[in-house]
Amino acid sequence: MFLHPMSWPNGKKCAASVTFDIDADSLVRVGRPKDADLRLQPISMGRYGPTVAVPRILETYRRLELTQTFFMPGWVMEEYPDTVEAILKDGHEIGHHSWAHEDPMEHSDEVEAELFERALDTHIKMTGHKPRGYRAPVYSITPAIVNRLIEHDFLYDSSMMADDLPYEVVTNSGSLIEIPPHWGTDDWPPFAHMGELDYIMPVRGPSDGIKAFIEEFDAMYEAGGFWMPVLHPFLTGRLARWRELERHLERIVEQGDVWLTSMENIAEHAKSTGSRLRQENLDTGPTPATPLTP
Repeated sequence: MFLHPMSWPNGKKCAASVTFDIDADSLVRVGRPKDADLRLQPISMGRYGPTVAVPRILETYRRLELTQTFFMPGWVMEEYPDTVEAILKDGHEIGHHSWAHEDPMEHSDEVEAELFERALDTHIKMTGHKPRGYRAPVYSITPAIVNRLIEHDFLYDSSMMADDLPYEVVTNSGSLIEIPPHWGTDDWPPFAHMGELDYIMPVRGPSDGIKAFIEEFDAMYEAGGFWMPVLHPFLTGRLARWRELERHLERIVEQGDVWLTSMENIAEHAKSTGSRLRQENLDTGPTPATPLTP
């Protein structure tokens, strides 16, 4: 089923991480900078994420005794410090997700470098350490960003889509673990409707939208793979949608044979598999490559 199958700790049949990107109202402020403050409907919809949805999600995680991963832009962390504190208090991971969700393809790498470092400083200031993982806005990662991650000793990225399972990206400056996302497990296609960002899709019902994620899980479970939905609190964190996903998480926990954990743990496990981990070369410059695995 997989060219490079992975085994999971303690005899677990498959692995999973439920990831949330907490973009809040940064999306509208970057997308419509001239008049964002006048657009109260999308601003309020974005704010719903950290203020209403995240506490609901954290409550579920506490009840099910889960430790998971959230990605936050640095600007969002500074604007919503109580959200950061609540996530950290429960022992969850917070990954790097840009400064204010700016698409790296929309500006020069010099600008991107400044934004990346600004967000990194915020992470260190608010969490006490560098983040271990990164996810690019709209998955728009570039070779220069990959080099930047390696330079700052990031363990993993979650922006590229070259496999179903975690793999190692080997570059001219070093390497890191890639935990691949995919639009098939992203909640923007079924649930997002935001005219301010020129993204207008038919919004699917909660059970219909969540069904696609569950079908992806079922396939990965059967094959012994890895399942990682990429969710947003202002979308999937709404009551009916979260209720549907929550029921699925309850079933996974009750089964007892799924390693449901943070992305940091997934990446550490992938790194520990050594030469069994698939490698993909990425040319990012003149420096000789140094793989993570022997």
